[in-house]
Amino acid sequence: MNIKNMNTTNVKAFGAAAADVDLTQMIIQRREVTATDVEIDILYCGVCHSDLHTARNDWGGSIYPAVPGHEIVGRVTKVGSAVKKFKAGDLAAVGCLVDSCRTCDSCKKDLEQYCLNGFTGTYNGKDKHLNTHTFGGYSEKVIVDEHFVLKVPANLNLEATAPLLCAGITTWSPLKHWKVGKGSKVAVVGLGGLGHMAIKLAKGLGAHVTLFSRTKSKEKDALDLGADAVIISTDENEMVSVKGKFDLIIDTVPYVHDVNPYVTTLNISGTLVLVGYLGGLEPILNTVPMILGRKSVAGSVIGGIAETQEMLDFCGKHNIVSEIELIKMQDINKAYERMLKSDVRYRFVIDMASLKG
Repeated sequence: MNIKNMNTTNVKAFGAAAADVDLTQMIIQRREVTATDVEIDILYCGVCHSDLHTARNDWGGSIYPAVPGHEIVGRVTKVGSAVKKFKAGDLAAVGCLVDSCRTCDSCKKDLEQYCLNGFTGTYNGKDKHLNTHTFGGYSEKVIVDEHFVLKVPANLNLEATAPLLCAGITTWSPLKHWKVGKGSKVAVVGLGGLGHMAIKLAKGLGAHVTLFSRTKSKEKDALDLGADAVIISTDENEMVSVKGKFDLIIDTVPYVHDVNPYVTTLNISGTLVLVGYLGGLEPILNTVPMILGRKSVAGSVIGGIAETQEMLDFCGKHNIVSEIELIKMQDINKAYERMLKSDVRYRFVIDMASLKG
């Protein structure tokens, strides 16, 4: 395939031209469908904190223009000649990955998210077809290789399904890896986009679910979402009451915080898994309770394609979707500011019809 001569088409999108400017409408180039590609008309796109961080180059390495969005739900409009799993008219989804090497040990084990040669992100990744960088779901359509396209259960609310592609799989993957099931005792730290999905999914798997919250203000919401109990982490007596209780703690907090109080609430051989924060831990991690109780502090990121499909199928069976607020594409900059204030319950989703109109 001669990528230099590949045909492209103009597509409307919303993106950032630089780190210090608002997102605005722009035109990007999408490749024409190849033999193994699926073309998707994007109906809804969830808004993730990663979108904001990339648009504003908070993590460094952002490539501009940056078009975020990796919680994509839409309808197939065209497929390549070798595509077998999809046809025009099908519902389809795309998450955080659009390619990987497919040959390393991780990829062979359906762990594309840990591709040893580096996966291709839905945005800000290297587009091997056009020799540029990838553009995300804040756009009219997307072209993705069939292997990285997911089937959407027909019974699910489409707009509320979009966040499953990141917030959902980010919490599902550790639940499955640590074999959560009926009778498991799971705790969730933080009630936001990730935290509310962790509660729903853990409860769906049959676990007894507890939310750790700093204040009582989240108690009703947590119980309404399916949590069995709420523990106020700033209350010493309440923390003592759950010492040594939990098999798994999913920590969704996106900023530096003290995990030591939570480690003491783990059962023997229990694990606290960080899914929301990237960086060093402060204060320093105390290894005493870890060593004396064979307890672990671990990390996890999204999931592979097979695992993501498993999660979507599970959500279809149990009718699990995200709690969302639907917005217009033109309101994305206001939504980013609200996200920084945690002023959303619990995920923004963009109605992409507002871009196409």
